[in-house]
Amino acid sequence: MTATTIPTPITAPATGGSDGASFLSGTLAIAGRTLRAFVRTPQQIVFGTIAGAMFLLLFRYVFGGAISTPGLDYVDFIVPGFLVSGILFGGQESAVGVAADMESGLFDRLRSLPIHRTSVLAGRSLADVGRLAWSTTATALIGVAIGFRPSGSVAELALAAVLVLTYGLAFSWVFTTMGLVSGSAQGAQGLSMLVFPLSFISSANVPVDSMPGWMQPVAEHNPVTSMVNSVRSLTGGGATEVGLPHGTAHWVLLSLAWCAAITAVFAPLAVRRFTRR
Repeated sequence: MTATTIPTPITAPATGGSDGASFLSGTLAIAGRTLRAFVRTPQQIVFGTIAGAMFLLLFRYVFGGAISTPGLDYVDFIVPGFLVSGILFGGQESAVGVAADMESGLFDRLRSLPIHRTSVLAGRSLADVGRLAWSTTATALIGVAIGFRPSGSVAELALAAVLVLTYGLAFSWVFTTMGLVSGSAQGAQGLSMLVFPLSFISSANVPVDSMPGWMQPVAEHNPVTSMVNSVRSLTGGGATEVGLPHGTAHWVLLSLAWCAAITAVFAPLAVRRFTRR
C-alpha cells in the first residue's frame, strides 16, 4: 500500500503574531493541505474502505462460526474490535505519507517557511484524525449492515466515537515517528507492520481467555485491548452485558491513560527527529 502525495501550495502565516497563533495557523494550514491530498486521491478512500469491509466480512462470515463469544453475538463482538484495530491498519498510510513527504523535499521546504516547526507534524496528526473519522464511520455503517446492533445510549455511542478518534490521534504520533526514521516510503510501509501484532494479540478479534496461557497477560495489558473493551462496553450497553470483568469507567480511564502515555513518548520523539534533520 502506498500513498500518493499531491503537492499543494501552502500559504505561510504571518510571523508577527504570538508563538501560539503561529502554531495554530500553521497546524491548520498543514492539516488542510494533507486532507486535500487525501480527498484528491480517491483510490486511497476506495481501497481503504474496501479493504476494511473485506476483512470485516471475512471475520464475520468465515471465522465467526468457529469463535465462541459466550453471551454475545460475534458480530457485536467483532465490530468494536475492528473500529479500534482499524487505527493500526490505517496508520500505515500515515507512516508512508510522512516518509513520502520527507523524500520529496516537502518537509525541507516547510522548514524554510516562517511557521512553527512543530505545527508541521501536528497538522499531519490532525489530518490523520480526519481520515480516521471517515474510515471509522464506514466501518460502523458496514457493521450495521451485517447485523451489528449497538445497545448503548446516544451519549455512550458518542463517547465511544470520541475515544476511537483520541486513540487514533495518539497512534498517529507512533506512525509519524516511524515515517520520519524509516528513510523511505517502502521502509515506512515495512516498519509500520511491526504494530500489527498489537491488534491480533488483543481482545479485538477473539476473547483473551481463548489464547494460550502465556499469551494472555500480554493480551490483557495491550493498549488495544483496553480501548476495544471500552468501545465494546459503551456500544454493548455496559461491561457486564459484554462479559468484561471491570466496569466501563475502568476501561475508559485505562484507555485515556494509554493515549496520554503513547502521546507523551512518541510526540517528543517525532518532533526531535523532525527538527534535527
